[in-house]
Amino acid sequence: MMQFFHWYVKDDGSLWNELADKASKLSEKGITAMWLPPAYKGIGGGSDVGYGVYDRYDLGEFDQQGSVRTKYGTKDEYINAIRKIKGAGMDVYADIVLNHMMGADGEESVTATPYSPENRHQQIGEEREITTWTQFTFPGRAGKYDDMEWQWHHFNATDYDSNNPKMDAVYLFEGKVFENQVDLERGTFDYLMGCNLDLQNPEVTDAIKRWGEWYVDTIDMDGFRFDAVKHVRAGFFPQWMQHVQRYSGRSLFSVGEYWSHRLSSLHRFIDLTSSMVPLFDAPLHYNFHYASIEGDSYDMRNILDNSLVKSRPELAVTIVDNHDSQPLQSLESWVEGWFKPLAYSLILLRKDGYPCIFYGDYYGAHYSDVGDDGQEHEIFLDSHQFLIDSFLEARHAYAHGYQKDYFDHEDVIGWTRMGDDKHPGGMAVVMSNGEAGVKHMDVGYRNRTYIDITGHIDATITTNDRGCGDFRCQGGSVSVWVPQDHG
Repeated sequence: MMQFFHWYVKDDGSLWNELADKASKLSEKGITAMWLPPAYKGIGGGSDVGYGVYDRYDLGEFDQQGSVRTKYGTKDEYINAIRKIKGAGMDVYADIVLNHMMGADGEESVTATPYSPENRHQQIGEEREITTWTQFTFPGRAGKYDDMEWQWHHFNATDYDSNNPKMDAVYLFEGKVFENQVDLERGTFDYLMGCNLDLQNPEVTDAIKRWGEWYVDTIDMDGFRFDAVKHVRAGFFPQWMQHVQRYSGRSLFSVGEYWSHRLSSLHRFIDLTSSMVPLFDAPLHYNFHYASIEGDSYDMRNILDNSLVKSRPELAVTIVDNHDSQPLQSLESWVEGWFKPLAYSLILLRKDGYPCIFYGDYYGAHYSDVGDDGQEHEIFLDSHQFLIDSFLEARHAYAHGYQKDYFDHEDVIGWTRMGDDKHPGGMAVVMSNGEAGVKHMDVGYRNRTYIDITGHIDATITTNDRGCGDFRCQGGSVSVWVPQDHG
């Protein structure tokens, strides 16, 4: 799949049209599914990335939060882009947030108790009356599609009191509780931001299910990317998916974003959801990040350790970077440019995992923002399109059949794929995070000549009578060796 956005894409409403223009070519390159950003109106209106959810029914159709269109375009442009994606033979995954809402239309008085933002088990004050923004009436939509108005009792917590705006607290509403089927960081990480949905309230769960019905009726999607699942009651996701699939009569894909380096936390979510919701492999991303900043001191034999793709490959969506990890974002953990080709070969050319390509890595990006140091920074992200396209070509033609690993050196590792009846020829991949390296590897084809499709090495390599060859790579680089007569 491809994540077709990054955090800083232009807020001029052009993304849906860009996607419509590029869909056919991306399909030809080997992309089979597109992960699209949240398409509904957020608190920032026409500049909101989509995670500050205001109105899930407004896909760029109503004048709300200062704009009709979203950051990415209008509802009609969204539907047209999806039509182009589907026409090109690709699936569509819609990004949705079931955790919170923001940008309320009115305030309410609520009885609440303040808790520490760093420890939700630590009460930091007495129960009190607060005034907070929890009333959502959606005046611009005026009841079209759904007439429910949201009030404080549809949420369990917020972080703002107009009576005491400088107090740093999470306010738990009277009669409410924090969820326990969430990440255990900060005691319980049920609350993230805004007005936190109370999924113990049947009105809320019914409303979210009802919206799911409307969404699949309105948009021809094939699955969902769930945002911030570590902050939401885990058991709700399979319930919601089962409901929407029964309603639509379709089998729909889903993947959750559980952003944590702790593999045990991902396994806990998997257990709580009965293995029904695959996850992005955040621990693998962190391996890539640390390998990229540590250089040749990182032991490449460990590059897949503590990853979801190694422990539960059938539930792992593998990534190199995404919109949260890119430079100047809150979860910044960028994989340095020199290591990107190595990382993408590890997710695109191996047998396990469902790989995801990041827009910012494919097309590159240029943007600026204020960093943690309070200073403005200008960022340039390199495009790795040529190599990613080369890996996609090799993936479809040669990344098949038995896989043999050679993870036996701290700097130089490799693997081979033996092919199958429909995809003969074999393939060898070798990489180094230090000096130039060589691996004697079995590719399964005797006396056959191979070339490096990355272009890093011009010479050819011919296997011996046993089907083995000395496959080489340059320092800090990766080479992908395929039959000379490929294509």
